[in-house]
Amino acid sequence: MAPIPAARRDIVVAGASAGGVEALRALAASLPAGFPGHVLVVMHLPPGARSALPLILDRAGPLRAVVARHGTRLVPGTIYVAPPDRHLLLATDHLVLSRGPTENGHRPAINALFRSAAVAAGPRTIGVVLTGVLDDGAAGLQAIAARGGVAVVQDPADALYAGMPEAALRLTAADHVLPATEMGDLLDKLVRQEVDPASAPPLTATLELEDRIARDGSSIDVHNPGDRGDMSGYTCPDCQGALIEIAPDANHYRCRVGHAWSAESLLAAQVDELERALWTALRSLDEKTGLARRMQADAHERGHELLVERYRRSAEESSIAAEVLRRYLISLNPPLDEELVP
Repeated sequence: MAPIPAARRDIVVAGASAGGVEALRALAASLPAGFPGHVLVVMHLPPGARSALPLILDRAGPLRAVVARHGTRLVPGTIYVAPPDRHLLLATDHLVLSRGPTENGHRPAINALFRSAAVAAGPRTIGVVLTGVLDDGAAGLQAIAARGGVAVVQDPADALYAGMPEAALRLTAADHVLPATEMGDLLDKLVRQEVDPASAPPLTATLELEDRIARDGSSIDVHNPGDRGDMSGYTCPDCQGALIEIAPDANHYRCRVGHAWSAESLLAAQVDELERALWTALRSLDEKTGLARRMQADAHERGHELLVERYRRSAEESSIAAEVLRRYLISLNPPLDEELVP
């Protein structure tokens, strides 16, 4: 059998969340003209959003930036940006857009892109984790490193939000940690390096399963030992299904239909779910107080003093409980001392 020819590290996958426009603009501005690699970008966006990110990145530097399209063949020196509500994935030499299950509550998800590159390109891949909260991208960067790719992380001190860079560094020993403005020169050197595709460590069953779920929306076969992990005892915030512990060593979970959660993102989603439930309870208490007072007034007009006292106590108890709950909910969301980054 003829040896597999050498290839270059020509695939750059980058992910960002909060503060990502500034970081990605700095990255695009630092990339030189004639850059021979392909750049695939995911930034968290609401499903119904209209993203101006391709235009922003196109104007930021010399490289052409476009919205990723399903089936597009890769052209060197181009930045491909994931559209809202679609996972951006890499196939052998073209792009795939998918409506696979959300990951950490996001579609597009950084982990989905990074894993697909680890599967399709192995050591040809350079993963870049930029600013953001929580930990999307950390597991994907770990997969890239495990397949022989290069792990690059924005210096947390340079990031507007250090959560994602710090989470990536906790999970993976990054090859390079530096400010976003300095990444262009580094990436230009890395994409010119030759690598041996045959040197990639074999795919794990978990990596293959998770990439398949993102690509075609496959459900987890709970009767297949290769798919089935331990039941976690937690429920999926997206669909309320039981969560399976896919990667016990990484606290990584999926429900039967494929929604993925890291422990950190699951905890944040549960906090949001609890807050919604408490606001619902507060509304019910306020409505109960109002109704009890109205019934108290009606009973007083009819001369039913025993009922007046009963409804008065009910209104007072509900009002006190509502005030306690209202103070607690307000304490969960103190005023911000800084401007929100769009």
